[in-house]
Amino acid sequence: MKIVTGWLAFAALLVGSLSFAADKQAPVRTGTGVMTFETVPGWGLRPDGSSSLGSTHGGVVIDKEGNIYTSAAKGVVVFSPDGKVVKEYLGGDYTNLHDMKIVAEDKGEFIYGARNNNAEGIKFNAHTGEVAFKLPFPKESGLGLTKFSPTAITVAPNGDIFLSDGYASNYVFKFDKTGKYLKHFGEKGNDLKQFNTAHGMVLDTRYDPPRLLICDRNHTPKGRLVHYDLDGNFLGEVVTGLGMPTSAAVQGDYVAIPDLSGKLTIIDKENKVISVLGENPDPNKGRNFGIKQDQWVEGVFSGTHGAYWDKDGNLYIQDWNTDGRIMKLVRVKQ
Repeated sequence: MKIVTGWLAFAALLVGSLSFAADKQAPVRTGTGVMTFETVPGWGLRPDGSSSLGSTHGGVVIDKEGNIYTSAAKGVVVFSPDGKVVKEYLGGDYTNLHDMKIVAEDKGEFIYGARNNNAEGIKFNAHTGEVAFKLPFPKESGLGLTKFSPTAITVAPNGDIFLSDGYASNYVFKFDKTGKYLKHFGEKGNDLKQFNTAHGMVLDTRYDPPRLLICDRNHTPKGRLVHYDLDGNFLGEVVTGLGMPTSAAVQGDYVAIPDLSGKLTIIDKENKVISVLGENPDPNKGRNFGIKQDQWVEGVFSGTHGAYWDKDGNLYIQDWNTDGRIMKLVRVKQ
């Protein structure tokens, strides 16, 4: 493991008196009603205005101290709330984390990650980077899979771990807190209880007991969320017609749902859409990995992939993007 501190980023301040266009941009307001937000231009960029990330196809989580963790092809980058790089986990075990969840446990805060390119789940200490264990394909499941490509991971209150094979079989695998395989459920298809790209997954704490909220990205009708209980039983469809939901983040009664087509949808406790953020009006620039930084538009997304709420209800959102884009949206007080 190699950790690079934020002081390296600070050193760039000593090289000339560089400025960047984002400094001159005004915040852009997006959303409606109680879910109205303003962008923070330039958040997360280096002092010279370039992205700190490189290629992004991952998630976002926040620790108890308010630091923001986002994953990229090169590893995990940690930002302070004001957008400065605090540290980086580079290479090796930390590359290509397609999804992340953070959990406070007795021995500290741990990040659980799904690595689609590396065919495994992983658990590591958020602050030290020490790997606790990995979750490869469980051969004891008896499934003769030729491909294993996990896209989502989440953790139950008792520590059980759910890992979705969303880019391959579409089974969801359940493990205990030590990584022991317990069971699997679901399968690929377009029937009611099947998944067609079980891309994202989160513990839906709006309900008691909590349940799994799964983003079935390519299902017909396209773009649905479904509920399963923690034993793997289908409970029902939550909402359909969202587009291409990639992940979900829950805070209180609300769920933020990034959409690969270039928007973020927010639903309430009744699972009704109450706000849409950053919707891209250009179909050629939504669901588009290749939008370079000089083509980014303030307040408009191109391939929204991961999101997380902070304690104040602000949102941090990552685009699936060749240059690596993460944005902070500050909730407007009503």
